[in-house]
Amino acid sequence: MSNTRTRALLAAGIAILIAGSAGTVVAAQAAPPAPAPDHHQVSTALADDFNAVDRNTNWQLTGKLKLNFPTYHTEGIAFSADHIFLSAVQIIEPTQKYPTPQGGYDRTPGKGIGHLFVMDKAGNLQKDITLGEGDMYHPGGIDFDGTNVWVPVAQYRPNSSAIIYRVDGNTLDVHKQFEVKDHFGGIVMDQQTGHLVGNTWGSRRFAEWDLKGKQLATWENPNFFIDYQDCQYVPNSRMLCGGVTNLPQTPAAGGANSTYELGGMAMLDLTSHQVTRDVPFQKWSTAGHVATRNPFKMAANGSHLTMKVAPDNGDEGNGTEILTYEATVNPAS
Repeated sequence: MSNTRTRALLAAGIAILIAGSAGTVVAAQAAPPAPAPDHHQVSTALADDFNAVDRNTNWQLTGKLKLNFPTYHTEGIAFSADHIFLSAVQIIEPTQKYPTPQGGYDRTPGKGIGHLFVMDKAGNLQKDITLGEGDMYHPGGIDFDGTNVWVPVAQYRPNSSAIIYRVDGNTLDVHKQFEVKDHFGGIVMDQQTGHLVGNTWGSRRFAEWDLKGKQLATWENPNFFIDYQDCQYVPNSRMLCGGVTNLPQTPAAGGANSTYELGGMAMLDLTSHQVTRDVPFQKWSTAGHVATRNPFKMAANGSHLTMKVAPDNGDEGNGTEILTYEATVNPAS
């Protein structure tokens, strides 16, 4: 073999190794659904800071962004460099509980329209993306992985079905990724594994899928503190969720059937399937809802946490407002 040919083969081999180390696969060049995980430049600031949050953390309301378009019943929120994404369900016909279950369902399907609102950073509506098919019209909690927004759209009843959508964060093109059995009301992309993790009605169960919809694992929620409504991925293989539950209230506070909203946040380990930290959150919106009721996202900068929530529906209080809460913590060194 000539030296020239040897050098050519070596150069080709090195090029293949470099491409492989960068996550480039020639056969997968057609619209990859998610970015390749980066195991070298991963910040654990959010996980570290959240592990320092407790009931005494001093959260301050530092901003309100009023949305001046119909937002209906808000569900999930996500942020990219250029956009704010807000999922919501427009109810046309409410579901009705059956006296006894029928066909495995406890209520009628109702009717509605699923929305993914795309806004600029000032909250101005840029696009209203309609999602869903037939009885599957209820978007849930959403997650942005740096490239795509992941949105589950389910029937508005437990033990039903859902579609998992992928929306390109730049072009806003919509891709129907796969369908799943059961109501899944939230989803995150585990950027460590490249898998998707969803939570069912009331977040009582979790499932993990590959990007073709093959179920890889399922597990019960070990925690009964709150029902997770909107979650986000946190390096490495963690899931940070906000949520709410309605608990019985003393009759003197509002009648025999009165309830109150208990809000909270929780960090889950996607490897051990355990809740590693959960903290109550009792701050209230203009309409009187606990702030973590539905849309929820958090970011960390040093020892400073910023939380964005949008608990009020479009027809409540002052309409939907994106609220900003901030807190300083002392994470363990």
